[in-house]
Amino acid sequence: MTKNILITGGAGFIGSRLALALRARGWAVTVLDNLSPQIHGPQPRQSPLFRSIDGQVRFIEACVTDRKALAAALEGQDAVVHYAAETGTGQSMYQIEHYARINVGGTSLLLDILANAPKDTPQTVKRVVVASSRSIYGEGKYLSKELGVVYPGHRASADMSRGDFEVRHAGCSAPLQVVATDEDSAIHPSSVYGITKQVQEQLVMTVCPTLGIEGVALRYQNVYGPGQSLSNPYTGILSIFSNLIMGGKPINIFEDGLESRDFVYIDDVVDATVLALEASGAANEVFNVGAGRPVDVMTVARTLVRELGRDVPIAVSGNFRVGDIRHNYASLDKASRLLGFVPKFDFEAGIARFAAWAKAQGAVQSDYEGSIAEMKNKGLLK
Repeated sequence: MTKNILITGGAGFIGSRLALALRARGWAVTVLDNLSPQIHGPQPRQSPLFRSIDGQVRFIEACVTDRKALAAALEGQDAVVHYAAETGTGQSMYQIEHYARINVGGTSLLLDILANAPKDTPQTVKRVVVASSRSIYGEGKYLSKELGVVYPGHRASADMSRGDFEVRHAGCSAPLQVVATDEDSAIHPSSVYGITKQVQEQLVMTVCPTLGIEGVALRYQNVYGPGQSLSNPYTGILSIFSNLIMGGKPINIFEDGLESRDFVYIDDVVDATVLALEASGAANEVFNVGAGRPVDVMTVARTLVRELGRDVPIAVSGNFRVGDIRHNYASLDKASRLLGFVPKFDFEAGIARFAAWAKAQGAVQSDYEGSIAEMKNKGLLK
């Protein structure tokens, strides 16, 4: 029997790919999305992301904070995947009210509608999957020779201004060793974006069980792949770097280039999300979704230069963003055990596919320089 699903933010990078994958599996898909110009450009209905789902899903153009539109979209749904959110880590540090209103407010409204459904209207939603983020961890999990497992706090701007970018922890004299961050690790986000993702996750995982709905939270790492916005200056370093390279512009590497992230390919993210929707073992659980391997920023830049075939200068500037973390990569043990999730793409295979797609797109207009100037003006880029 056909299942009905609502994907909020379903015209975005991950949401649109998930929508098509679920449709192929026999789901009837409804997408609610506000078609933000920051993601879709000045003519959102002409964007490749929207055109990929146009005519394939039931589409509602509305903001996730629109009660009437969201309530209508929820009618008759069996499941919800909640993607609608603002996603710029740096931008969140000065658009604080906006990020809280969309991310926290939209999630609160979704749950409020479910909790206050009319008594004569049967509740059909059985599972809600919320897109959480690795950003809720702040710095990842580390080993100390003196103390064992530790979770370092924010790095001091004074240290980073001197070119000392490594993490520190009280009582530890020797350098710390980064290890895979598991789902039981400390939660201590270092950005407004991370705080809003933490609250989104906690709202879903707290409220849904009281309504007889299964909640699932997926803590996505750095998602990338074909279809990612190349024009959005807040979308991630792979898109930013590739667009700079194709435009023949130099790359400015922040810190010392050795800061690392877990880059997970879009197809693996979609696979994990389908499992989170359909696997019985996912109910009321939280999962990391990543590749399970750290890759440093300098490696990213050099690999993209090689794959795109454009020789542009790569400069290590020592600049840093206030609130950025040093390292974080995911432990996938729980996702493997309960979901059967094993990523199919390592970084080399994934970035080759991404670069081939980006090369075919060519350089696109982006206000990356403007976003950098704005960060400097706000005192968030040193």
